[in-house]
Amino acid sequence: MSTIALIGFGEAAQAFVAGWKTVEGSPIKAPITTFDIKIESPVHRQGLLDACARLEILCGESPREATNGKSAIFSLVTADRALEAAKMVAAHLDGGSLYLDCNSCSPSTKVAAAKIVEEAGARYVDVAVMAPVYPARHRTPLLLAGSEAATAEALLTRLGMNARIAGDKIGQASSIKMLRSVMIKGFEALTAECVLAARRAGVEDAVLASLQASDPGIDWTARSSYNLERMMVHGTRRAAEMEEVAVTLRDLGLPDGMASAAVDWQRRIGKLGLSAADLSLTQRVDLILEHLLS
Repeated sequence: MSTIALIGFGEAAQAFVAGWKTVEGSPIKAPITTFDIKIESPVHRQGLLDACARLEILCGESPREATNGKSAIFSLVTADRALEAAKMVAAHLDGGSLYLDCNSCSPSTKVAAAKIVEEAGARYVDVAVMAPVYPARHRTPLLLAGSEAATAEALLTRLGMNARIAGDKIGQASSIKMLRSVMIKGFEALTAECVLAARRAGVEDAVLASLQASDPGIDWTARSSYNLERMMVHGTRRAAEMEEVAVTLRDLGLPDGMASAAVDWQRRIGKLGLSAADLSLTQRVDLILEHLLS
């Protein structure tokens, strides 16, 4: 049986919890708890408490309150806060507990976090979340790496999750995630640069038609709309991830020009704070341009 805590209670954590509650015969034997730094913010506190109440989990006022006595801790924060999260909870981890680092970080960041966690007596697992958490929720594909990967796989299987082992060394799962993101998040950034400029020049229909003719296997209008939606809703978080991608490339002795450029586009569009709900590609492009050029 498992007792679970979550560090960070954003989209991914909420999706996992919602999914776990559908698992018949779930092995979770005590209320799930969470700690999120939003609890300290007058602006965001009530929204966090409402989310916890909706999913019937307990919101701790401190990392210690959330993690005390828990056998499995899922770290689900933004990439730029992953190492901080490990430092924040290390002193409160029970000996032998599993620390599942699900954050989108470079292998070197994961290795640094593992050192902190393992020195505290807990067991660290490198976890890579390999797809958007909706609609699959707890069934979103995960990769696991590290000496405790098999133990984690057994736990996640009991929780009804979709996990497989990528390797026995910390960083192997995150390497796959990071290098995949060069393409996925980079494609999003290229989409923004191409389509926004095409609309500004008044040639977007011709550009999209040319792309469609060159590669008919992709619905370029639909994919461009989707890529912009991802950036509008998640650009700030994706920028933090792409900074970790750039670290990964530099650690490998390679240039990081494309990844760093993607950071800029993701951040520019994400910080606009725009809603992308129920908008066509043209409407999304015009909305971004309106705010980007104002």
